[in-house]
Amino acid sequence: MMIVLTQILLRYLVVQKILNQNQLELELGNALFGLIVLSTVLIAAAGYIINDYFDVKTDTINHPDTVVVDRVIGRRWAIILHITFTIVGIILGMYASLKTGYLRLAVFHIVAAILLWFYSTHLKKRLLIGNVVVSLLTASVAFMPLVFEMGVMQKTRPGFIFENSFTMLYAFKITFIFTLFAFMTSMAREIIKDIEDFKGDRETGGMTMPIVWGIRTSKFNAFFMLIITALLLLFVVYNTIRAQRILFSINNLYVLFTLTVPLIILALYTLKANQSKQFKKASLFLKLIMLAGLCYSFIFYHT
Repeated sequence: MMIVLTQILLRYLVVQKILNQNQLELELGNALFGLIVLSTVLIAAAGYIINDYFDVKTDTINHPDTVVVDRVIGRRWAIILHITFTIVGIILGMYASLKTGYLRLAVFHIVAAILLWFYSTHLKKRLLIGNVVVSLLTASVAFMPLVFEMGVMQKTRPGFIFENSFTMLYAFKITFIFTLFAFMTSMAREIIKDIEDFKGDRETGGMTMPIVWGIRTSKFNAFFMLIITALLLLFVVYNTIRAQRILFSINNLYVLFTLTVPLIILALYTLKANQSKQFKKASLFLKLIMLAGLCYSFIFYHT
């Protein structure tokens, strides 16, 4: 659902508004865009399945009530679903890329599928690497609508990007802000989840940050990731005030009270937390903040 919302909202509320402001229109067809979203969702779903497949023992310790593989569906069916979703997702991604005129755009889908496999089999329980991979994949979802749109425009009108460099740079800048927010919050959430899953990861040979560096250090790392994200948002607000000469705008108030303040509160809560259920609450709260960050696209579109 987050993937679908991210790509739809950024395409129709962010990219489309920027283009319309400069007398341009979206050129990637809605049906083709739908295939891109579907392929992304299928590859992500395949990643979740294979992660659950290899993580049954750990999840049985950490989250015994939510284990699916071996309880709801068998291991064989899990592998079949993983392979099916991956293949269909890559084929749809390649088809959509080919229709845009840039087959190389399918690298998003192919690399994502490969990374999700290696994340589940080798990287998840490694120090930092797994966290970075998941955060980068989360961030890349936000960039895809703009990249595919630019691909279509450049193919149908060679030289388009250079002729409209200001518009494209502005679209890139706004999309990058969403992407950076997604990366930073996802990274913090991955660390918090590792702390929450400390017991199961340790018993199954994991080498995550809490196991290698300790829970205290991991909490400080999550704390600083959240605080840095809040400071970056304050920097965005400062630049907006300086550009518009307006202190109390809907934009500024939303960023301050819906994103920045909750991030600071969560950072302090994470620092004080010491039980698995507290870190679970922190993880859920951060997911809500991530959703609120995505919903800023509505504010952007209407102001």
